[in-house]
Amino acid sequence: MNLLLDTHILLWWLDDSASLPMNARGAIADTNNVIILSAAVIWEIRIKQAIGKLKIAPNFYHVIKEQGFEMLAITPDHAYAVGDLPEHHQDPFDRILIAQAMLERFTVVTHDAIFNKYPIPVLGI
Repeated sequence: MNLLLDTHILLWWLDDSASLPMNARGAIADTNNVIILSAAVIWEIRIKQAIGKLKIAPNFYHVIKEQGFEMLAITPDHAYAVGDLPEHHQDPFDRILIAQAMLERFTVVTHDAIFNKYPIPVLGI
């Protein structure tokens, strides 16, 4: 299965947090699954870090790269697809993840129930 991680899931995974749902933890740890990390997640983390909403280790990017996750760029097709999504919520980072999941046929790993309103497979809620 191709799993696209949202920001909270990534942070909880890296922190080995009890907040990470067990089904998500198992799926990420399963070596049969491909774990994908969108550039949007790294972008969101850096923005929140820059404005003081998130404290992360200075080497967090190195730690992410050591995880062996596949990195996913944001393409023009992904950006364009955001405009066709229903307006269930306004978070631009979530909306690009949803568009990427739809176009690439990924399952999104998230704790955010709003993802269920979109025509994508979701894991972790």
